[in-house]
Amino acid sequence: MSTNVLRTVDGWWAVRGHRAVPVDTKAATTAELIADRAAVSEAALSDDAGTPVAELAALSPVTTPCRVVAQMVNYRSHARDSGFTGDIPPAFFRKASGSVSGPQESIVRPPHVKFLDYEVELGLVMGAPLPVGTVVEERDLPSYVAGLVITNDVSARDVQLTKTQFYESKSYPTFTPTGPYLTLLEPEDFAHLLDLRLKLSVNGELRQDRTLADMIVRPAQALTLLARFQTLEPGDLLLTGTPGGTALKAPPKAVEKIGSLLPPAAKWKAFFKSQARNPHYLRTGDVITATISTPDGRIDLGEQRTPVTDAK
Repeated sequence: MSTNVLRTVDGWWAVRGHRAVPVDTKAATTAELIADRAAVSEAALSDDAGTPVAELAALSPVTTPCRVVAQMVNYRSHARDSGFTGDIPPAFFRKASGSVSGPQESIVRPPHVKFLDYEVELGLVMGAPLPVGTVVEERDLPSYVAGLVITNDVSARDVQLTKTQFYESKSYPTFTPTGPYLTLLEPEDFAHLLDLRLKLSVNGELRQDRTLADMIVRPAQALTLLARFQTLEPGDLLLTGTPGGTALKAPPKAVEKIGSLLPPAAKWKAFFKSQARNPHYLRTGDVITATISTPDGRIDLGEQRTPVTDAK
C-alpha cells in the first residue's frame, strides 16, 4: 500500500489516517527522503501516537530547486475544450521551480494578469535518474517514479496567449501549488493509476472531474518521450496534464474563423473582451480545492486548498 508523507518546517512526517508520526531522517530534500525510504516505513509502522494532521502546517513535499516539466494538452476532454481535433502531438514545457508553493499557500496574482486559470494535474516525483535515451515500459514505472503529488498548473492566460509564452505564464511565484502529501508508491500500486480521479472545485463548485483513463499520453510513454532530450533526477517533478473544465475554452468555429481575418492586435482585443464575460476565471477571494484519489482509497493524495490573492 502507498504511504503518504507530509513536510513541515520541522521535517518529514509519515501520515496514518488523521495523525502523523515524525520520520527519523536527516533528509533535507525530496531526493534525500526518497533515498531514506526505510525511515519512512519505520515511522509508518511505529507505535507512536503521532500528532493530528490538522495541527501541522504543510509545505510543498517537493523541495526546490528541481526540474519542473509539464505535458501540454494531455487529456481528451481538455483537447476538446481547446478546439483540437485529430491526433495531438505530445508536447512538453518547463516551469520555473520557483513557482512551487505549499498546498495551503495563497496563489498570488501579478498586477498585470487579468485572466488567471487553474489546472489540476497529477505530478510524478522521480525516484531514480532518467538518462537521455531511456525507454520506459509500463513494468518499469516503479523503477523510476517514487511517488505522486497533487499539483495545480496555474496559468496567466493573457500572457500565455498573446506572447505564446508558456514559461512565463506558468512560472510566477505560487503558480505551482504542490501537495499536501508525497504519496510514495509500492510496485503493486502502479496497476491502479488509471483509477485515479482528479477533481478541482472553485468556491465549492466542481469544475474538473476526470480519471487518468482520459489521458492521451500515459506516464511510461511520457517518460520515454521526455527522455529523448531531457534528463531527470530523483526529486524532479513531471506534471502530466489537466482534464477539461478549465476557464479557458476555444471560441466557436465561426467566431474563430472571423477572428483569423483580423490583425493580431484586433483579434486578441476581441478575444479577451469576450473572455472578460467568463465567470470561471479566478478572482481575489476564490478558494480552490483539489483532490486526487482512487475510489477505494488505496491511493489518496489528500486535499489541496488554496485561496487567491492579489500581489501587494
